[in-house]
Amino acid sequence: MTFAISALDYTVLAAAIASGGTLWQAARREARAEARYPPTGEIVTLAAGEFAGARVHIDMRGPEAAPQIVLIHGASGSLRDMTFQLAPALERDYRLFIVDRPGFGWSDPLKHDSIFRQARLLQAATSQLGARQPLIVGHSYGGAVALAWASEAPDSLSGLVLLAAASQEWHTPLPWLYRLTAPALGQALAVPVISAWAPDGAVSSAVEEVFAPEAMPEGYIAHFGPQMTLRRKTMRANARQRANLETEIRQMVPRYHQIHVPVELLHGDRDTIVDLGIHSRPTQALLPQARLTVLQGAGHMINHTRLDAVLAAIRRIAP
Repeated sequence: MTFAISALDYTVLAAAIASGGTLWQAARREARAEARYPPTGEIVTLAAGEFAGARVHIDMRGPEAAPQIVLIHGASGSLRDMTFQLAPALERDYRLFIVDRPGFGWSDPLKHDSIFRQARLLQAATSQLGARQPLIVGHSYGGAVALAWASEAPDSLSGLVLLAAASQEWHTPLPWLYRLTAPALGQALAVPVISAWAPDGAVSSAVEEVFAPEAMPEGYIAHFGPQMTLRRKTMRANARQRANLETEIRQMVPRYHQIHVPVELLHGDRDTIVDLGIHSRPTQALLPQARLTVLQGAGHMINHTRLDAVLAAIRRIAP
């Protein structure tokens, strides 16, 4: 018995081989990244409530009796962004709860991961570990999550420090990477390809661009581990969250009047990722107790490049 093999058969076979190779390479890179960047803290399993069974990675540092601070990282990151410079500068004087947002680092993804659900999850997880009315510090997307926390549960925190935070609508198109990777088809097809084959040099260059016009600190890439962000589950979570962010902020802005804790807004005047004029300036006018510090010549990564100003803002609220 003989079989005729058509051109279509060869195409399907080649696609299957290519797909299998991509999945193998993605899994290989993920395993290598996870071996290099293991958890630095405790993986907390939520005991009850809305998120029962969810796991959140939290790195706790500092004296147990000290004033409490929750540090929330931005998009495309992990808690390692906060442990490079900021956490070491704070851990002697404060009790820190440094969190991996859902889908990042070693925290489980959430099926529905709006900024509001992320805030409730992080509040539940840190509360389970003993946080009581902490100061919340959020950078970029993490600032939006911090605002969601404050707008939903204003009595559960002592203050906000918002670093280059996304806090208003901005009315510009979604960047092409998220347009590609956020839809269901892109999540299924494009994400594994990028995860498997994105060149390390391109990834490092993308990280450097986020610091522009300021220089990226020496050693940051090795500490931060951008390879963890290239994992398929993290890329999917990142794209989905970023694609939905503006709509969620639109829903949140009318709640800002409910926030009555002290608020410190810090923003670089040369930030091209989250624009000062679109975000922090109008947000200051809407928050009753907000103070805005404009950092001259600063870009987006002010939690590294303007550490002294960030520490001063934190200490104004949590001395």
